[in-house]
Amino acid sequence: MTVFSATSPQSPRTRTRAHVVPILLGGAAAVCAVALVAYLLWPTWGSSGANAPDKLPVSVGGTLFNLPMTAIRMKIQRHSGPQERIDLDFLYPSLEPPGAPKHVTADSVDAAMQPIDRIFLSIAAHRDALSPEQRTATIYPRYLDQAAAMPADGLTMRMFRADTPYGSEDFYSAASPALTARCTRDAATPGMCLSERRVGGADLTFRFPRSWLSQWRDAAEAMDRLAAQLRGPRL
Repeated sequence: MTVFSATSPQSPRTRTRAHVVPILLGGAAAVCAVALVAYLLWPTWGSSGANAPDKLPVSVGGTLFNLPMTAIRMKIQRHSGPQERIDLDFLYPSLEPPGAPKHVTADSVDAAMQPIDRIFLSIAAHRDALSPEQRTATIYPRYLDQAAAMPADGLTMRMFRADTPYGSEDFYSAASPALTARCTRDAATPGMCLSERRVGGADLTFRFPRSWLSQWRDAAEAMDRLAAQLRGPRL
């Protein structure tokens, strides 16, 4: 007797499942690979852009200064490298750079008028012009009133003669700490003082309210500190 053995043929559903499983596994592997590549290549920076530097290296008259970005008054001057002149201001007495200016409207302009709380500084290449020390020693004495002036609290004030280029100003000087300043007199607007000094190839001109001279030692020491802390390494 002959016995026949035969396997039953696979159903269409079984054959379809056998093909789908490898396709699904391959698709899952492809998705994982794409996700890994996207993760590795995804940019890590934010959309806000890089932060501006706190200080800028600026060369004026061949002398290097490290200047706080927010203390520079004019946007056009806010770049590193050589410049002919740069203008700054600092809060007094902290000497910190000021914050962003407040928005002033026509309705609030009167209320916004406050006493000056900052010291202004201009740094300019001197181009071998007469130094501030030379002007103090040789030029100003020609225009000063010859009346004797007695120091008050270590600070001496002498008036310029009315018929001179400085006729509306007074000259202040002190030895310790060293201070020389030309100051306009109080009138419709408060008097202001100019004090100059030379640093390398640049002249530093400080401008501040005359009323600060009541505490003149603090003002003189503040200018000394600013001149020292802004000076960069020697070129």
